Amino acid sequence: MNKCIQMGIRFGRNMAEGKTAIITGITGQDGSYLAELLLEKGYNVFGLVRRTSQPTQGRNLINHLMENDNFHLVNGDLTDQSSIDNAVKEIQPDEFYNLGAQSFVPESWRSPTMTADVTGLGALRCLEAIKLVKPDCKFYQAGSSEQFGDVREIPQNELTPFYPRSPYGCAKVFAYDITRNYRESYGLFACTGILFNHESPRRGLEFVTRKVTMTAARISEGLDEYLSIGNVKAKRDWGFAGDYVEMQWRMLQQAEPEDFVVATGETNSVQDMIDLAFKRVGIMLTWSGEGVDTIAVDQHNVTRVKTNPKFFRPAEVDLLIGDYSLAAEKLGWTPTTSFEQLVNMMVDSDVSVVKYALAYGQLPPIPPA
Repeated sequence: MNKCIQMGIRFGRNMAEGKTAIITGITGQDGSYLAELLLEKGYNVFGLVRRTSQPTQGRNLINHLMENDNFHLVNGDLTDQSSIDNAVKEIQPDEFYNLGAQSFVPESWRSPTMTADVTGLGALRCLEAIKLVKPDCKFYQAGSSEQFGDVREIPQNELTPFYPRSPYGCAKVFAYDITRNYRESYGLFACTGILFNHESPRRGLEFVTRKVTMTAARISEGLDEYLSIGNVKAKRDWGFAGDYVEMQWRMLQQAEPEDFVVATGETNSVQDMIDLAFKRVGIMLTWSGEGVDTIAVDQHNVTRVKTNPKFFRPAEVDLLIGDYSLAAEKLGWTPTTSFEQLVNMMVDSDVSVVKYALAYGQLPPIPPA
């Protein structure tokens, strides 16, 4: 069903009495979870989507919302100022959540200019539209722990200096700084949530967490022999995306705008994640080697994990761990999903996806090589 509203149509019909919000990145992991949350709270939700020749392409995470009378899609693009201006003018939102980005860090090395345009300047375009058209609209910018990069202190909090180590991290630092500048210069209610890694069954297959869980599921069904991976020693603060969108909403319910770190306060390595994911499907791993020579074998001495140099970053971020104490103190937010629960949730979902595909003669999803 194509439910993409053209600009110039008034939205008075069939709209709820609650607040109205625009979400960029609506077709992604965070956008879909946030849309569900806001709809549950009685919002009218408008998702900004790029115009495509195939109206349903890439929208599988929000297909279940399309029949909701308070959920709408509008054409817009973070690289096109006029489309954002028009959306804000027509919709007159109470809240604007900018979750859209080129968010895959390895791709930012291959496409740095595009990453800067979408992820960095995209935030500026949203702020300009709000400043010029609807200055009382509250603005949320999705920040990233990649802003900290080569960390200056452990753990990282709202006062930790940034030292990004990728074009993506640099773009997010610009988005953070321009959001703060528009808040201080123009009096906008604009704030950034510095989100540490957050995952779910809705995570894209190109991301390392989903690559791990989907490959574990495929190996358990005899479809793959081993996982090809990069730096297994890298450590991250991983949380559940469904928990984190609650924090995004809470940030815009404050009396005054303020930036917050959103994290779990715990760190685990990629190797830890692989161990848990494979254990969930009955595979116990034993590791050996260092760096690019790292491998893992199962209880039958079959190699199940191989390290591939092509998956190492040009500039690695070795350790990220966030201090969310300010969010707990001021907004009463704490994460509710443990790391093991998160990994098990993702593996169970991917096992179900693989089994369903095989049962109906379909090709199960394959993570990018």
